[in-house]
Amino acid sequence: MFSINTNKEAIQQLEENNLDQAMKLFHKAVLEKRDIQSLTNLAWVIWREEDDLERAFSLASEAADLRPTSHFPYSLCGELLLENKRYEDALKMLQQAISIEPTNITYHNLGVAYYYLGETAKAATHFGLAAGKSDYTLYNQIKCLIELGEKGEALRLIQTFDENAEDFIGTIDLAELYVEIGLHEEAIYWFEKGWNEYYLQPNWVGMYVYCLLQRKQETEANNTIQEFLRYKKQEILDTEKEELEEDWTEEDKQEIIIRLTNEIQEFESMLQGVKDGILPTVILEPSPERDCYLFGCERHQHPEYKDS
Repeated sequence: MFSINTNKEAIQQLEENNLDQAMKLFHKAVLEKRDIQSLTNLAWVIWREEDDLERAFSLASEAADLRPTSHFPYSLCGELLLENKRYEDALKMLQQAISIEPTNITYHNLGVAYYYLGETAKAATHFGLAAGKSDYTLYNQIKCLIELGEKGEALRLIQTFDENAEDFIGTIDLAELYVEIGLHEEAIYWFEKGWNEYYLQPNWVGMYVYCLLQRKQETEANNTIQEFLRYKKQEILDTEKEELEEDWTEEDKQEIIIRLTNEIQEFESMLQGVKDGILPTVILEPSPERDCYLFGCERHQHPEYKDS
């Protein structure tokens, strides 16, 4: 009971942003009783607050070895293993978590594991089980379907995106999906909507130019090219003029200038392929999602750990 009280106090200190005191208490709980709850909670807070993957995994896997009846230790281990690119090991942990309690985040993370293991169909299925109304999990599912050649189903799902939804991925990401299934007119519509809202980057602007050329809109394509180049060159000029400060050194300035110069060169190199009808690629790199796995977290209404 004493360690439970320590855990409650630790969580309260964490909620009040007293991180140092919270960490001391989470460590104290482990010293008092090295059990599933104390190990999992310390692992979670070390990962979230200190970004120490190795220490967090050591503690979480110790908790998982105790064969918990909660999915928390397994889900946390799966998340950490994904971050460490140990996809087969992650898959086993996440499957164990699902067998105890299915959650959207665990389904999403299973999708990530399957995707990097080359099992794109299974990835699409699991992203689909976790997808929201208009979020990046749905985006991941659609990208998988496109890779699988299932463009009809991909289009059906693309058309369900709601621009007004809280989890809407954004106009440019939606435009890119339309490009990839060959609907250039729809893609142009969304690229135009996002032009003034997004930072101009070579890849998506290149896709926009590709669509304009496919629609025989050469003047608009050339105007877009010139506007991109003008914007980047102005960024370089503005960077060069900025006065140095304590937290803005000459080295910082040169790094930005080099990046912008490289973006111009990348764009100009890409343009030759675009004019030859080569579509710039958008590589899917799904990321694991994180969740709260704190036993006793009042904010998320998590109970203390109890064996069933």
